[in-house]
Amino acid sequence: MKITSTLTTALISATVLFYACGGKEKKTVTEDYGTPQETIDAPDVAADAITQGESLVKASDCKTCHHITNKIIGPSHTDVAKKYEFTKANVELLAGKIIKGGSGVWGEVLMAAHPDITQADAEKMARYVLSLDGETEH
Repeated sequence: MKITSTLTTALISATVLFYACGGKEKKTVTEDYGTPQETIDAPDVAADAITQGESLVKASDCKTCHHITNKIIGPSHTDVAKKYEFTKANVELLAGKIIKGGSGVWGEVLMAAHPDITQADAEKMARYVLSLDGETEH
């Protein structure tokens, strides 16, 4: 009797397992989502970096010594843009000055170091400053 009960339970389990795991016919979903009507252009990465740089400059202490058009303690940002050509090398140079500080280029006044600013953010800030004379990066 125990053997019959065990066999019956095993047979029922095997039947349930067979139907649950593949005894049914699979259907393929073929929904039509239509054709895309237009593609979205990738954002202008350079313009985005300049916009982010502007936000970073405005949120920092740059305005203590620099103004967009007027000399305060340090040169105006526009004067910096006019002095340096808008190249990758100058972006990296100015980013280094933002992070490490500097002196001697615009007189004897020291530019404070900003070691907490990342290289990437400093480069965005430099791109913003270098864009102020209307030049684009080349």
